[in-house]
Amino acid sequence: MFKTIRVTILLLILLVVGMNTWLTQIRSTDWDAPLFVAVHPISGDSSNKTQQYLKRLKEWHFDDIELFLATQAARYGITLYGQSSSQPVSVQLGDMVHELPPPLPSNRNMLSSFVWSLKFRFWHWQMKRDSRLAGADIHLYVVYHDPDLLPVLEHSVGLQKGMVGIVNAYGDRRYTNSNAVVMTHELMHTLGATDKYDLATGTPILPNGYAEPDKIPLYPQQYAEIMGGHIPMTGSSSQMPRSLAQVLVGAMTAKEINWITNDN
Repeated sequence: MFKTIRVTILLLILLVVGMNTWLTQIRSTDWDAPLFVAVHPISGDSSNKTQQYLKRLKEWHFDDIELFLATQAARYGITLYGQSSSQPVSVQLGDMVHELPPPLPSNRNMLSSFVWSLKFRFWHWQMKRDSRLAGADIHLYVVYHDPDLLPVLEHSVGLQKGMVGIVNAYGDRRYTNSNAVVMTHELMHTLGATDKYDLATGTPILPNGYAEPDKIPLYPQQYAEIMGGHIPMTGSSSQMPRSLAQVLVGAMTAKEINWITNDN
């Protein structure tokens, strides 16, 4: 009898947690109020360049993300009626986090990814317990690296379940604009947007991975689709956008995050 009661209680807890997660995800894309995004900076190395960059990091460094999302939302007719701000997303800078998140599995498969996800979400729960921004809708842990020590960054990741992400970025002011592109890409993942590029080659997939799939001539494209990642120059070559000024939100991505519905 005791075992049955214990299992029932655990199932009820899982049901409540699952419902709460589902309701949070639904509310996050209602777009009737701004979403609060907390950025938690982390030093990924002991480089003096990285440390100095983090000391100078300010909240205005993320203004481009707010402006980009406000501009793109307006393209799809998203307005926050009755709100003091028309921005769909408000980004705030949190305090430094002094512990690295669990590393991504080197051999990724369904099981290893699931185990890593559990570890990461537990780590996130531990990190945000004492954070002044614990109540944020979305949490991005941005791990900054010295580009002289790590010329190629590891993959970033954004999870819709838990609405949390890890962003690997460069701790160098020359990369502030390109960092914003990666952060926005992962932020969109937390809202339900999916990748629109070939995972093996990184090449944007036509049509949904193109910002302007109906452009004539098709190449070169002028913009990257935010979830396509690159600006297609030819059918087999593309380049990284230097900033969010070279990025658009495509129709499929807009549909995934509820900027396009059956009502509009």
